[in-house]
Amino acid sequence: MFGLGVPELVVILVIALLIFGPGKLPEVGKFLGKSLHDFRDALENRDGDASAEKLEEKDQAGKPGA
Repeated sequence: MFGLGVPELVVILVIALLIFGPGKLPEVGKFLGKSLHDFRDALENRDGDASAEKLEEKDQAGKPGA
């Protein structure tokens, strides 16, 4: 995992705890997790979205009065 071991992860967690405090840390973790999930979804669906856009363009071009 990016060459990070347990000691490095503990140091990062302690620094994050000092910066954000114990009340905000769960919110920050939730935000980072959701962002990573959305990023992965965008990478996986990139080809599907492009083909869907092409279909919409063809559909619009085929309609009369467009």
